[in-house]
Amino acid sequence: MSAALPLALLMSSLLPALITFCLPEKARAWRNGLSLGGAALMLTLVVYTLQAVAMGAQFELRYSLVPGLDLWLRTDALSLLFLTLSAALWLLTTIYAINYFGHKPNQSRFFAFFGLCVAATSGIALSGSLITFFIFYELLTLSTWPLVTHKQDERSIAAGRSYLTFALPGSTVLLVAIVWLESAVGPVSFGAPAELQTLSDTSLRWIFLLFMLGLGVKAALVPLHGWLPAAMAAPAPVSALLHAVAVVKAGAFGIVRVIYDVFGIERVAELGVGLGLAVVASVTIVWGSLRALQQTDIKRRLAFSTVSQVSYIVLGAALIGPFAVIGGLVHLVHQGLMKITLFFCAGIYDERADVREVVGLNGLGPRMPWTSVAFSIAAMGMIGLPPMAGFVSKWYLGIGGLQSGQPWVVAVLIASTLLNAAYFLPLLYRLWFLPADAAQSTRPSAESFGLVLPPVATAAVVLAAGLMAGLAFSPLGWATLIVERLYLP
Repeated sequence: MSAALPLALLMSSLLPALITFCLPEKARAWRNGLSLGGAALMLTLVVYTLQAVAMGAQFELRYSLVPGLDLWLRTDALSLLFLTLSAALWLLTTIYAINYFGHKPNQSRFFAFFGLCVAATSGIALSGSLITFFIFYELLTLSTWPLVTHKQDERSIAAGRSYLTFALPGSTVLLVAIVWLESAVGPVSFGAPAELQTLSDTSLRWIFLLFMLGLGVKAALVPLHGWLPAAMAAPAPVSALLHAVAVVKAGAFGIVRVIYDVFGIERVAELGVGLGLAVVASVTIVWGSLRALQQTDIKRRLAFSTVSQVSYIVLGAALIGPFAVIGGLVHLVHQGLMKITLFFCAGIYDERADVREVVGLNGLGPRMPWTSVAFSIAAMGMIGLPPMAGFVSKWYLGIGGLQSGQPWVVAVLIASTLLNAAYFLPLLYRLWFLPADAAQSTRPSAESFGLVLPPVATAAVVLAAGLMAGLAFSPLGWATLIVERLYLP
């Protein structure tokens, strides 16, 4: 079972994807059944694994690809934080996508690449070594590009081109960092920092910089973020996937792995590279919020919000202190829940009310109450209002900044919170307090159960994650468990 479980976790999304590639477009029931069944199976396996790993169990699989190069899958508390988010949101996004697309064309292609994307994300979470991580990291790029270009119109093709323009050089830089490091110290596995004594401090600083550049593309660190707003040309289920689970989180998760499992806390402190990364993350947080404030398109406003919010994870990891790390790790989950809710709702506004611009939200709240309540909860969570999940993340990051001797972090969080309020509260005001214009009031705005269920569910979890943060199996409880094992091995 110790070797079979990581493989089963990976194959629960990979097999349905591969089978879906072979299905004809008219096989809608088979396609939906495979996607939903795979997602349900994966979530069931993750719940079992969570319980086992919490008790100290370890599951791993190693398979030799070529001599000296192993495909290594393993479970630990950190991998399951990311994997649980992926599994839960895959199921909800599948329900949403089935209802969003209805009988639109090219769904077999979409759901096949969608499943492949989830498999790549699962592989990234389960990677037990740097080279395994890189293999799945590249598979993620290859599987998400067809999703970005799914509509096959000029705007989508341009967005896909922009994505590859950033992603491929980033991957090259990441590969250079891995080759440079492993040529000096041998294969690097996760779970314990590598033995880096054979490299000089200067070399290690350069290697760390290359890692941050390579991973910073997907994490959307400024100035490597340009692909993300352009990717809003993709359908709403793709936008939700990119911003909440897959691409941006893969970059942020990789940065956490490099800091804690490749270099280690002590070596990062000795090299003095954590502070520089924290400054870059802080600049990204503020700059992304400022850019979000300027957007009139709803999805682009949410996209720049993602640029800002994902850097909370990087900031927490870079500060190294226990509370900061807890804040960053728990935000990996909290941001995913809040952001996927917002993109789900933005897609519903687009599909059901033909609203894509901020001004189109006027008076839509009473006409689409379930969608608008979910949107409002997620937006307030992003601002950081208690008792929402976002408040928990910011509270721990603020304490972590003080604990790490970096009080300026509190000022960054205050500025970010004020900017969050500045670009989200006007949307809520328009939804609930402004009357709809004459043209808008005549547009259909029916809320179908299949479309509304996923954002309502994720919004409920955003609220529950804040109200029940003290429970052991809450995102905060699990992030605390990770840090306890990280700092007290």
